[in-house]
Amino acid sequence: MNISEEILSYGLSLETFAKLKKFAGVLVDWNAKMNLVSKNSMNDLWVRHILDSLQLLSYLPNGVNTIVDIGSGAGFPAVVLAVAMAEKMPQTKLVLVESITKKTVYLNDVVQKLGLKNVQIINSRVENIVFKDVDVITARAVAALDVLLSYQDKIGSGKTFGLYLKGKSYGQEVENARKNWDFACDVASNKYNDDGVVLKISDVRRKK
Repeated sequence: MNISEEILSYGLSLETFAKLKKFAGVLVDWNAKMNLVSKNSMNDLWVRHILDSLQLLSYLPNGVNTIVDIGSGAGFPAVVLAVAMAEKMPQTKLVLVESITKKTVYLNDVVQKLGLKNVQIINSRVENIVFKDVDVITARAVAALDVLLSYQDKIGSGKTFGLYLKGKSYGQEVENARKNWDFACDVASNKYNDDGVVLKISDVRRKK
């Protein structure tokens, strides 16, 4: 796979590609000091993490104002989306929620070095924050779908939808979540992981 061609296929510029490369460099430096992503997956950083995150751009309609990313960790998908959306949708704000303090230190360093103006980082558990006017919620490798829906129910509204990157056990997660929740679920294949999917979740209501 030609990485630059794949990045440009999303309608992004070479300048944005350069910024993503800079992000990759910052991550490599920090990952040597703390375990943000597994050492093995760093060998396939661009496909396994960066492009995997970037594909969510295809699911975001124009007019999105606020995206909340839960458990932002190493910055996937939120930092990748922030870099891309600074060019594609500069009005969009991304709120990165991370409960582990040392990871928020890393995220703040990333934001500073990349000069991202569209990012807010919150060092807290999502349960402790009050949000309003959230358009989209994203999460990757954070929690089971049942838990994510409890967050979506708390911080979202009728117009909010979730974009969740899930692995091959997604079917069981959906089945378990339906025990407690009613929701609409669109399943799309992950472009960069044969075992993965993108779940688009909307109309979340707790069962009575």
